[in-house]
Amino acid sequence: MALKRGTSTGALKNRKGFRPPPVSVVLLLFVLGPLVFLSVRSRLSAPSAVPDQKGNLNVSNKQFLDWRKQLAMQYGHSFFTKEVIDAFSIDKQELEPWTLDNFRRNIVSSSWKVDGSDSSGETNVTFSEANQIGSNVELETSQDKMEGGLHKKDKGIKDDLLASGQSQLSPTIYARRQLREKLRERRAAELVQQDEEATVKLENAAFERSKAVDSAVLGKYNIWRRENDNENSDSTVRLMRDQMIMARVYSAIAKSSNKLALHQELSNRLKESQRALGEANSDSDLHRSAPEKIKAMGQVLSKVREELYDCKVVTQKLRAMLQSADEQVRSLKKQSTFLSQLAAKTIPNGIHCLSMRLTIDYYLLPPEKRKFPRSENLENPDLYHYALFSDNVLAASVVVNSTISNAKEPEKHVFHLVTDKLNFGAMNMWFLLNPPGQATIHVENVDDFKWLNSSYCPVLRQLESAAMKDYYFKANHPTTLAAGSSNLKYRNPKYLSMLNHLRFYLPQVYPKLDKILFLDDDIVVQKDLTGLWSVDLHGMVNGAVETCGESFHRFDKYLNFSNPHIAKNFDPNACGWAYGMNIFDLKEWKVKDITGIYHRWQSMNEDRELWKLGTLPPGLLTFYQLTHPLDKSWHVLGLGYNPSIDRSEIENAAVVHYNGNMKPWLEIAMTKYRPYWTKYIKYDHPYIKNCKLSE
Repeated sequence: MALKRGTSTGALKNRKGFRPPPVSVVLLLFVLGPLVFLSVRSRLSAPSAVPDQKGNLNVSNKQFLDWRKQLAMQYGHSFFTKEVIDAFSIDKQELEPWTLDNFRRNIVSSSWKVDGSDSSGETNVTFSEANQIGSNVELETSQDKMEGGLHKKDKGIKDDLLASGQSQLSPTIYARRQLREKLRERRAAELVQQDEEATVKLENAAFERSKAVDSAVLGKYNIWRRENDNENSDSTVRLMRDQMIMARVYSAIAKSSNKLALHQELSNRLKESQRALGEANSDSDLHRSAPEKIKAMGQVLSKVREELYDCKVVTQKLRAMLQSADEQVRSLKKQSTFLSQLAAKTIPNGIHCLSMRLTIDYYLLPPEKRKFPRSENLENPDLYHYALFSDNVLAASVVVNSTISNAKEPEKHVFHLVTDKLNFGAMNMWFLLNPPGQATIHVENVDDFKWLNSSYCPVLRQLESAAMKDYYFKANHPTTLAAGSSNLKYRNPKYLSMLNHLRFYLPQVYPKLDKILFLDDDIVVQKDLTGLWSVDLHGMVNGAVETCGESFHRFDKYLNFSNPHIAKNFDPNACGWAYGMNIFDLKEWKVKDITGIYHRWQSMNEDRELWKLGTLPPGLLTFYQLTHPLDKSWHVLGLGYNPSIDRSEIENAAVVHYNGNMKPWLEIAMTKYRPYWTKYIKYDHPYIKNCKLSE
């Protein structure tokens, strides 16, 4: 049976020429073949990566990576940034698995860089360098406190991670964290330093601002107050003043235009604004109703401006108001000058009371009690002699008391006082009641110098002339305060007194003395003055402190150089000097005939064409090239007019001088200088208390 089948099959095959394939082959080709192809393809597509010791993957199929890079470069330009594209374009030698660390290593953010350093420098450490740091981190030791603190901090972090069940940090991560901490510390230090530098700059600027403050300005203020920082701190006050000015302008225009209703309304608003403004100089001083008045005034001004505004007319009114205000200011300045000079030349009631009481008591004394002791010292040339000419009892007492209080040997000092007939009794009585210790004192009356008459003295002769009498007593008497201010100082009675001109007759008054120290009655002595007698004057007659600066207190300030006599004989830039404390060599005085020189110049100035007033100009002429300059510490001037004298300069001076109108015994005296004078007055003295003289 089997034989037949095979025979029949082979016969069929031989007959038709075709042999069908086996079923297994068909299955292999159509089922398993595609599977094998897909398996092989997927196997070829997957890159072979073997983990290294560090846990990183090493790529073995570089051709696949090249293909991936080219594909990303081809299709990624449209949606990837430039940094990402650059990260794809790394060198083949640096090919690694694509990670965020790879990107950060090549593209370092600005926050990972240290300011002020180059990106290629040592301070900008990348993560590739951090790996190298991590390999050696166990060998590093702490070299300063900051690094030690960082190690401790990182150690604490690792302990926390272990305690929470996490794996121990790798050296690379530890090094990176250490690097981050160092960068943070460095950045924080830089920020702190910048902040300190800014603070120092602000403080220095504040110091410079404080130096610019003028200490001489009366009325203290603080540069740290808010209103001084704000330039518009008084803007409301200025607004009200501006409104009031415009209200006056439009009020005048309305009146001239017969707009009486507007004129009345403006006048009412102007009065309201004046009451609200009052004496305020800043916004804080304004009345609380000021904003309402400003609003009301603004509404009225807006209404009036629409009806009456004319640029030309408004300009004319403003110009007229400006001229009127300027005239008022000049008039007030003249009145102020007149009143200040008047106050400076009058005697306070207290001093007048003191003089009268002392005078009465002096003439009640018997003649034998009116004499001073130690009269034998008056002509002793070996002692220290002072000349003091004054009609002010209190001022003379301060000069004597301050000199004796600071003298090393008071018994060797002799004071020669000369006063007028009115104050002769008072001066004697005061020093009889208050003798200057062991020093010698003597008081004389200028009217007792019979040799001092009009035939000998040019000043007395000129005072007897009709022209001089008219000038001082009759001619051109002002009818108002403002009109008389310019001539008042020239008509000062002290310039008519012989007490003021007696300084040019010292050898005649004290013929047996060789040297004498002349003192004004508005000075205070603060040191021993005996050193002045040993000063070498180098043949000069007058020893004085010079007062000239770069361009002031020179001869051209005091003398009329348009006069040919002055221009021919004197240098306009010659340095001036001060009366008030002068050491005179009376021997040289006599040799050079100083009094005769004075007489010649005084006679030439009868019409007041060489100088206007005073004894300093004739003194400058008389002692020209005969004055020896003393050290400035001997004599400090200006306490009667200059508020900005340095305190150390005053305290180091041997003599301080209240020259000027603000004498220390007057109410207009500068308060900060007055204590140097008042400390030599005993205000508990019965006479001073009874006359109500106080500090």
